[in-house]
Amino acid sequence: MRPLRLDSLDVFASIVSCGGFRAAAAERRVSSAALSQSIRSLEDALGIRLLNRTTRSVAPTEAGARLLERLAPALRDIRAAIDDLNQLREKPTGTLRINAPGPAVDHVLCPLIFDFMRTYPEVKVELVSDAAIVDIVQQGFDAGVRFGRQLEQDMIAVPLGPRLRYAIAASPSYLKIRGVPSAPPDLMGHDCIRRLFPGGTMATWRFEKDSESLEIHPEGRLTLSSAHQELQAALAGQGIAHVFEDYAKPHVEDGSLVELLRDWSPQMPSWFLYYPNRRHPSAAMAAFLQHIRVFEWS
Repeated sequence: MRPLRLDSLDVFASIVSCGGFRAAAAERRVSSAALSQSIRSLEDALGIRLLNRTTRSVAPTEAGARLLERLAPALRDIRAAIDDLNQLREKPTGTLRINAPGPAVDHVLCPLIFDFMRTYPEVKVELVSDAAIVDIVQQGFDAGVRFGRQLEQDMIAVPLGPRLRYAIAASPSYLKIRGVPSAPPDLMGHDCIRRLFPGGTMATWRFEKDSESLEIHPEGRLTLSSAHQELQAALAGQGIAHVFEDYAKPHVEDGSLVELLRDWSPQMPSWFLYYPNRRHPSAAMAAFLQHIRVFEWS
């Protein structure tokens, strides 16, 4: 059997349903000649005549009638499937999966997602907190969140949230015993709470003031793997923490932590939401992209 085009089967069913080539051509907004050619190609591929044609009528042959009997339910299922996709496009449903580091989830994504879910109650959301660099396509995510320098070149990226800033903070009880550092080099004589990243590297503390910049590789007895743990340790007087400002701010405001070296802490770029360069993202992802476009980040 010669190769056949599946769309020619839909043409065949349409001609029988409409009772002729001219009516089917008008319904499909194509020429009668185009439909005639499609049927000739289908009959050639199958090696059997499907339609009896006269100058006044068109009717299926016995083979055509048998084919149509089996074909009609399948075509209905296909049309129903396409209608379902159209509904997804017009009214987003399904699941939105995003992979992001904990700080981005805590301070940017959660507020956005909660508002998004109120707007789109039929969309399910999975936020996976993960500091490791992952292949979001291979892992089945719609999008990820990372710093700009960590993005792959074939991704589309949009800023997400305001610019970032680290805070250096310790409890009043710790500072009363160990003293207050007045410049970044003074930190080398303190118990700094170190951060171990998933890839096995240790966090570096970066500072900048006027035209001077420097990096500190902190020393300390305690090494942790998350900002929440660092914050708990600092609140317990275990040392000096290096966390995003959003984590430290409420504790600085209530006096349980003291921010240090603020004039040495530079602003950083925002997080970036990134996703594959695809022509048609999922309906849930398309709706989320539209949702975040209304926000203006300072």
